[in-house]
Amino acid sequence: MGGTMDGTKQRRRGDTRQRIQDVALGLFAEQGYEKTSLREIAERLDVTKAALYYHFKTKEEILVSIFEDLSRPIEDLIEWGRRQPHSLETKQEIIRRYSAALMEAAPLFRFMQENQATIRELSIGDMFKTKMLGLRDILIDPDADLVDQVRCISALFTLHAGMHVLQEVESDPGKRREAVLEVAVDLITQAHRHTAGD
Repeated sequence: MGGTMDGTKQRRRGDTRQRIQDVALGLFAEQGYEKTSLREIAERLDVTKAALYYHFKTKEEILVSIFEDLSRPIEDLIEWGRRQPHSLETKQEIIRRYSAALMEAAPLFRFMQENQATIRELSIGDMFKTKMLGLRDILIDPDADLVDQVRCISALFTLHAGMHVLQEVESDPGKRREAVLEVAVDLITQAHRHTAGD
């Protein structure tokens, strides 16, 4: 009988962790990371500070855990990309999957955009940079000329820009995402064509 109860308890614990992450990210986005205290997070969750402390000891721990969870698909994508041939299809697929991963992590990226000073001070900035470099290395051919290297990096930044900068331009997220993806894929395709020697 112990088994089933432990299973439920384990799952409930997972849910609590997720709820803490969601509420914390909401508060961080609402009033800024610096101004948010663990006590406020506990109050908004309607749990004691001790209950919160069981899962996370600091605000930074919460933020890092959110980052790790939401950026895991990007890790997986880099692992996948490293095993693929350096073909145009691979690169286009990476751009498409990265676009999808960014959509999933939209609240986190919005937070990162609005709290850049905080991000620089925390370990997250470096963690994110490492992932970007991982993607860049898969997309850029070793012998690509500088313009094509810039095209590849611009493809990644185009996807980032689509997350926040373009919100004023097009309010329909679906249309915006399609347009952004089309431009990013164009850039990658152009860069690849040159390297392929056409």
